[in-house]
Amino acid sequence: MEKLTEAQIEKHLENVDGWDYYDDAIHTTFEFDNFMDCFSVMTRIAMEAEKMEHHPDWHNTYATLEITLSSHDVNGLTEKDFKLAAAIEHIVGDE
Repeated sequence: MEKLTEAQIEKHLENVDGWDYYDDAIHTTFEFDNFMDCFSVMTRIAMEAEKMEHHPDWHNTYATLEITLSSHDVNGLTEKDFKLAAAIEHIVGDE
């Protein structure tokens, strides 16, 4: 996949609410009611990421999940990052 331009990134950001772009990656944070709800979502995201062969950098503390997406092979963002972000939004929206 090719690295997206700044203009392409800005356009894609319109479709993923709550994600910020900095340091050649997109970032978001989700808050859940408890650890089990957070872990359940992480499990669902992990299964989707594995199917897409594109994995997030993430950090979990109790009921908080911080996610960073980037394509390390191009040192920036690709279509894969925004496809996974959209899948994550769908998964979290189902909770």
